[in-house]
Amino acid sequence: MVDRSGVPLAMVRAGGASPHTAEASHAKAFTSASSRNPTSGIAKAIQSNPDAAGMANIPGFLVLGGGVPLEIGNEAIGAISAIGVAG
Repeated sequence: MVDRSGVPLAMVRAGGASPHTAEASHAKAFTSASSRNPTSGIAKAIQSNPDAAGMANIPGFLVLGGGVPLEIGNEAIGAISAIGVAG
């Protein structure tokens, strides 16, 4: 989980999770928080729109499904990543 600026707030990782899951989880949450969009939607936009493909090159972005923004009303307060659940 990250705050609205993409700064990590909390992470839970299972003992048997692969080593890459912590960084991938942070990158997905960062991507979702900074774009205010689910990473699955960004991935679809990149696939269907060549002009959006550059988003995958933004430092710190990981354009894979699993990152979801957190909102209270219409205000973005952060994001989470579901990679830890899958990993």
